[in-house]
Amino acid sequence: MPAIPPLVGPVGRCIAIKDLAVAMAGKRVESGSRIAAGNVAGADSSLMARFRRAGLVTLGRTATPEFAYSTTTEGVLYGATRNPWDPTRTPGGSSGGSGAAVAAGIVPIAHATDAAGSIRVPAASNGLFGLKPTRGRVSMGPDADEVFNGLAVHGVLSRSVRDSATLLDLVQGPETGDPYAAQQPERPYAQETHRSPGRLRIGVLTRPWGARAVDATIVDAALRSAVLAESLGHRVEEVQVGLGIDWQEFILANARLWSTNLVTWIDAFAAAFERPVDATTVEPEMLASYAYGQQVSGAEFVHALAMRNSVARAIGQYFAEYDLLLTPTLPELPILLGTYAEGAEGADGLGWLRQLFHRSPFTAAFNVAGTPAMSVPLETDPATGLPIGIQFAAGYGREDVLFRVAGQLEQAAPWAHRTPVVWAGRHDNT
Repeated sequence: MPAIPPLVGPVGRCIAIKDLAVAMAGKRVESGSRIAAGNVAGADSSLMARFRRAGLVTLGRTATPEFAYSTTTEGVLYGATRNPWDPTRTPGGSSGGSGAAVAAGIVPIAHATDAAGSIRVPAASNGLFGLKPTRGRVSMGPDADEVFNGLAVHGVLSRSVRDSATLLDLVQGPETGDPYAAQQPERPYAQETHRSPGRLRIGVLTRPWGARAVDATIVDAALRSAVLAESLGHRVEEVQVGLGIDWQEFILANARLWSTNLVTWIDAFAAAFERPVDATTVEPEMLASYAYGQQVSGAEFVHALAMRNSVARAIGQYFAEYDLLLTPTLPELPILLGTYAEGAEGADGLGWLRQLFHRSPFTAAFNVAGTPAMSVPLETDPATGLPIGIQFAAGYGREDVLFRVAGQLEQAAPWAHRTPVVWAGRHDNT
């Protein structure tokens, strides 16, 4: 594996590791939950071994909501994580701790995972670049072949496109025993960031699946980004994109997959630490999701798996005609801490998943389809100065196209000069 080039940022090769899905030998991995408090990994996971071989120095763990089951990071175990741009607001989730750490300049890059937007949501919330790779691009081994039945992937958050591309070069590729792997890229992704993408056909979608309202400032930002893409020579037009199934069916199937996986994780930690599964160890939303998952039948689970195929076929058909899809990453600016669950108080497991997808309706389809997508910090809100992320999605295995476009956008509309109010380095204007 080649040596990693220097990373942009004040602390060089340092990386922070999300408290989920990556095991560091002798270090805690608690998945943001009291039921897993004190859990210590016995060995490095495959990804951690690749981080070490790349010469990265681990600075510490970053916060996650309990079992990554939210797009805000306000867990009971370690408390709420705050957004460096406005500490009264969420940094997103579930990789919110990683997003806050990179945005604040503590590290140039941080590990993240993404099962429904958990790389892209913190990227958008914190003014960062974040790319969710193709399913099978980065190994989940050796303790798992898939997480959330293939919906979840590993990735990173960074301030620059180059850093994300370089890290993906260093960690991508299968491990022995992986059930499948994405086709290897023709050249390093770091090289793609300097290559012309050519003239691409880009669809624009500003009305999300499920038809929830999108704030006007977000729609305006997406449309300005579409104009920018057009000015760079791309063919841009508004589109409608089908999922292959009804939105409520999509939510139901995801709830069944998520909650049944949750049951196995909670039961394993309960048995390992001889802890009860109750309000002293698990947060209310997760208790509701745990109870819901216990009631899902084998047949319902198999039907939920079939949903992946329906969505993948529909999304694949779109990318047979278009190179990219442009959407807002989020339908609203980062919300105030403590408000995420408004309207879903006391919800069951299905209701909580519906709330999660209501908060982030543009992102989950690409987890189900297994296709890559990225959030690019192209815009800011004129009234508040808060960052606005724009999502670009591509067909299966086409991270190369995304990195080419990301490099082009970064050059045309640079964002590196923007820093939040909470910043570990020197502000440009001081």
